[in-house]
Amino acid sequence: MLSLRGRPLLINFWATWCPPCVEELPLLDAFYRENAAKGWQVLGIAVDKLTPVQSFLGRQPLAFPVVLAGMEGLTLSKNLGNQAGGLPFSVLFGADGVILHRKIGKLSEQDLKLWRELQ
Repeated sequence: MLSLRGRPLLINFWATWCPPCVEELPLLDAFYRENAAKGWQVLGIAVDKLTPVQSFLGRQPLAFPVVLAGMEGLTLSKNLGNQAGGLPFSVLFGADGVILHRKIGKLSEQDLKLWRELQ
């Protein structure tokens, strides 16, 4: 079981059919690789179907865990503040579980740098 408590967590909602989602995944992967030893966690939530996600991850493996939510992932993202239901959507939780930041749209290196400094 994946334990997400007590450390900062970046959740990213994405899909294989979403070009900005696919474009930001290497950036998220690099962020995870650089910061995992410092306690950072990244979780990808695929708002997609199993076969395209498996195929994508076969071509472009990610170091952080990815779970498949299907279209129900949009409901979860809306519950976390994504009222427009857009993708990609990212949420930063502090180690205490409080939401520190949300962003609809592709993350930038600057976004990740600023978010890392919040912790």
